[in-house]
Amino acid sequence: MDRIEELAALRHPMPEPGTVIPEDCYVDACEQVAEQRKNDVLGLEAAGQELETDPLLLALDDLKAQKEAVDARIRQLLAWGREFHGNRPYGLEELARRAGYSPSGVRTAYGETEIRQVATQIGREPNRPRRDTARGSR
Repeated sequence: MDRIEELAALRHPMPEPGTVIPEDCYVDACEQVAEQRKNDVLGLEAAGQELETDPLLLALDDLKAQKEAVDARIRQLLAWGREFHGNRPYGLEELARRAGYSPSGVRTAYGETEIRQVATQIGREPNRPRRDTARGSR
């Protein structure tokens, strides 16, 4: 296995036996991962040559971008749960536990930017007026 294939193997690990449900889909899951690895190798090789950048650094940049995108989606979900969900928002403690935040962290995790994004995506305004307008443009 060369360096780029090793990176692809780390980015797309094979499922462990017994982790695929239903079990008779295990072979299919392994084939899908093998295809993902193959495509990843081709992409890393092409990008590395075009950008003249080390494939490891490209892989790290890619994962960082994915992490930032997931963090943004978590903030939007927290905003939805607190500002848009029915007459009674989700509790800070439960959201904190599920999102990996402290209760005070949930309160400050999102701001007007995320609230506007959620409103635009779901096509309606928040259920209650926002009291904390000091956070402004997170």
